[in-house]
Amino acid sequence: MVRFSLSRLVAVLLKEFIQMRRDRMTLAMMIALPMMQLIMFGFAINTDPRHLPAALMDRDQSALSRAVVAAVENSTFIDISHRPVTEDEAERLMREGRVNYLMIIPEHFSRDLHRGLRPQMLLVADATDPSAASGALNSINQIVASGLRRDFGGAAVASDPWPVEVVVHRRYNPAGLTHYNIVPGLLGVILAMTMSMMTAVALTRESEQGTMENLLATPVRPLEMMLGKIAPYVIVGYSQTAVILLAGLYIFHIPFVGSLLLLLAVTTLFVVVNLILGFLFSTLARTQMQALQMTFFLLLPQILLSGFMFPFLGMPRWAQVIGEVLPATHYMRLVRGIMLKGAGLGDLTTEIWPLLAILLGAASLALLRYRRTLD
Repeated sequence: MVRFSLSRLVAVLLKEFIQMRRDRMTLAMMIALPMMQLIMFGFAINTDPRHLPAALMDRDQSALSRAVVAAVENSTFIDISHRPVTEDEAERLMREGRVNYLMIIPEHFSRDLHRGLRPQMLLVADATDPSAASGALNSINQIVASGLRRDFGGAAVASDPWPVEVVVHRRYNPAGLTHYNIVPGLLGVILAMTMSMMTAVALTRESEQGTMENLLATPVRPLEMMLGKIAPYVIVGYSQTAVILLAGLYIFHIPFVGSLLLLLAVTTLFVVVNLILGFLFSTLARTQMQALQMTFFLLLPQILLSGFMFPFLGMPRWAQVIGEVLPATHYMRLVRGIMLKGAGLGDLTTEIWPLLAILLGAASLALLRYRRTLD
């Protein structure tokens, strides 16, 4: 019977450490991924978003209405970023996702307040992300009271009934249901994960199986190779989309008020973007394991910084900048815009062109890397 040997154990340990040091991708996963999680959860994730953009229509333009607006801005929940002239313009801003709130102070607000007529003030919130809208909606009465207290009198503000009626509307998600936000976002996460992983091993698998030489001996051009590798998975992406949409409609009862054709068009664009990113990884990696490991470096920020789990506008500016270059961020806005808001092509161009830019950039890099592989 061979006895346990401490020297042999140390030899195996040393071998593992040396192998670990030589495998840079595994080493990066062990060090970089935990660091990424620490930074994102510690600094970027914020479940109590502040300074959300809002559109203001102050039709009274009195000292009291300005006091209310000043109190709202001082609350840090809302930043007045737009002052639309018409309601159509205000609705367009909300449909395009450029503002989270629309606040309307009616004409004769000050006069009716002094006469004790309880004027109504309207606050409309984009509730496609209920957690982002809840902070200001829960605090709006206290905020308005603080604005009126100095100019209208503390006793009057504290009277019963309250001198102002603040009407709150949750647009696109009246009940504030969380799955209205999660299920459409989940479509983006699932497609991003599966599409990039499927093609991440496209070329490295050929190399490991020894069939790469046969491919290189054929007259297939790099563009033909890339399109041939990714095209079958587009059909897989359609199948996944159909399953998730049907589950969203019939199990979770998510409303679909937009164009199905437009949703399929932007889904095709998003699927192709992720397939090409996966193909790019396969040109950079030497093994299938390395290619899969690379996808995790893209997948983690796409889940945490895209607005899927946490309010996008609640994150610090540097995290928003990173989020803006991730394809999932724009796709989730497109899906939520089409499904919940009924947004059309004209409302969504600001989210479509970044996907096109990522597509062209990733495809160019992938073709360049594939030519080097041929060399």
